[in-house]
Amino acid sequence: MTRLIFTLALTLFLAAFARDRFDDWVNTTDLPALTAQTSNEVLDRSGNLLRAYTVADGRWRLATDLTQVDPFFVKLLLAYEDKRFYDHHGVDPMALLRAAFQAVTKGEITSGASTLTMQVARLLENSGTGHIQGKLRQIRVALALERHLTKDQILSLYLHLAPYGGNIEGIRAAALAYFGKEPRRLTPAEAALLVAIPQSPETRRPDRAAQTATDARARVLTRATKDGIITADQARAALTEPVPTARRAFPALAPHLSDRVTAEDTTTRRHQTTIDKALQIALEKLAAETVAGQGARLQVAIVVADHRTGEILASVGSAAYTGDARQGFVDMTTALRSPGSTLKPLIYGLAFDEGLAHPETLIDDKPTDFNGYRPQNFDKQFRGTIRVREALQQSLNLPAVALTEALGPAKLLQAMDRAQMKSALPTGQPGLAVALGGIGVTLEDMVQLYTAIARGGLSRPLTHLLNHDNPDGQRVITASAAWSVADILAGLAPPPGAPANRLAYKTGTSYGHRDAWAIGFDGAHVIGVWMGRPDGTPVPGAFGADLAAPVLFQAFARLKPSLTPQPPPPPETLLVANAQLPQPLRHFRSRSAAFQPDARAPAIGFPPDGSEVELLPEGLLVRVEGGTAPFTWLANGAPVSTTDQDRETVLASLGKGFITLSVIDAEGRSARTSVRLR
Repeated sequence: MTRLIFTLALTLFLAAFARDRFDDWVNTTDLPALTAQTSNEVLDRSGNLLRAYTVADGRWRLATDLTQVDPFFVKLLLAYEDKRFYDHHGVDPMALLRAAFQAVTKGEITSGASTLTMQVARLLENSGTGHIQGKLRQIRVALALERHLTKDQILSLYLHLAPYGGNIEGIRAAALAYFGKEPRRLTPAEAALLVAIPQSPETRRPDRAAQTATDARARVLTRATKDGIITADQARAALTEPVPTARRAFPALAPHLSDRVTAEDTTTRRHQTTIDKALQIALEKLAAETVAGQGARLQVAIVVADHRTGEILASVGSAAYTGDARQGFVDMTTALRSPGSTLKPLIYGLAFDEGLAHPETLIDDKPTDFNGYRPQNFDKQFRGTIRVREALQQSLNLPAVALTEALGPAKLLQAMDRAQMKSALPTGQPGLAVALGGIGVTLEDMVQLYTAIARGGLSRPLTHLLNHDNPDGQRVITASAAWSVADILAGLAPPPGAPANRLAYKTGTSYGHRDAWAIGFDGAHVIGVWMGRPDGTPVPGAFGADLAAPVLFQAFARLKPSLTPQPPPPPETLLVANAQLPQPLRHFRSRSAAFQPDARAPAIGFPPDGSEVELLPEGLLVRVEGGTAPFTWLANGAPVSTTDQDRETVLASLGKGFITLSVIDAEGRSARTSVRLR
């Protein structure tokens, strides 16, 4: 009895000792890194994939978890690869015994005994399976993994690391590469193929061995039918589905913005943007269509933003992300270019705020020398005296420069700063040429400026990151000035064939036809279009109105079926005709005009100053040029003819000798001459 007790105790001791040594052997396992590096991803506002990047070794391995994978696939995978996955501790003794028995009785290995945990161990260390030493290492790592990770964590590692041929790893990358879809919902045929490929990824990849892949998929479906996972009818239907014979390209939407986002934050793996994927696809297609047949070097860029939130909804940096003659790899939404006339709405808005002008103010479009700067209109023509509203709609240069001179170019740059625009001057000090595009700005910043105008003069920085804190910025112009500018721009005629929808828009063409612009907005959105050559060489005959404006209207049509109405005018907006304006606002005069002769003032055409004139019996013939009728004539300060509508008249009751004649027009302007009557 004593010997029996001793033997039992010794056996228990040896068993405990062996168990402890086994535990030490497992616990001291030097484990590889238990995380899988995954691709950088850029997502749209709804979480849809816009663009993915390969990991460091050039493999496609996209982050996923069990909630993002079709449960049917997981069920099929476990049934085919490891039925007792949730019951064993990394090694399945029953599978080992079965494999050993088959190897002994048949003289060769006919079935494997690797659990999913052992496969994960192999994938983590990229170790082989053909040698006993490698198999023992996998067993040890698998046992250790089960002590450090949950079953779901181990399964998640498999979903990331399973090889699918070439540089494709993981269920999500495989689903996108072979089916062009996320693995959330898979057909039985798709799921079976994705279960089969990792067993022999290079010989079963469907893009190179379609028949082998088809046969492997059939074996998975047959096993699934025997296990009762699918019905025979479902299996037969799945067998009729063709396997994909080519890999699909991974999404590469908004490539320029994606590059920028990932460069801005190198620690985050998934970047959710404000981009709307469907709109981005539509506008990238529009960009490609726009440059097709337009020469090998013409390029286009488009930015769409919701000016209520400042969120960028689409960003097309070029017609194609390539290194061809169009230099499509250059992001033209952030390139500095001359804005042409697209800064003019800001000039007019500032002039309205400063009390220099009103939309109904008259302004002169005539040849003018601004201290040696002699700008001309694009068509080399002059319109004379017109309304400010018409001057902006016709994009005339002389009125814009005159207003800029009155404001001071520095005030224009200060307003651009308040709109948080980045700009570059060709010289250190701003000159009047800034009004006509003599400054470098980006398309994105121009959209930001028009966002401020569309929001009643209050700026809001644009953002491309979802849920990014984006408060209001500074006030650029007053609400009434912004509304007046928008009302003027909404009166522009649309391009031929475009809908007459009162889109508020402005076009621009830079010096030498290097840049063609069109920027427009409604009550909710603003879109900017730039066209030109990335290298800055001219595009002969290119005008913003002809080239970029049609693209702007097409972009709005792809954005939504109809425009969002503009808001009503603010209560303080002065809505009157020219005749009802205060006297100083009826006709623009710059602040330096007080020291210059008024070109519209009356002048005495006859008799000329200093002349000697014979006094006729009926009186003296006089003539006035310029001015506004009716006219009042005075002789030595005394009225001799009042409210005379004619420019020529005869003044009676004048005596001989020296006399000073004066004429006063309806606006109080006067002229005088001194003559001798004989």
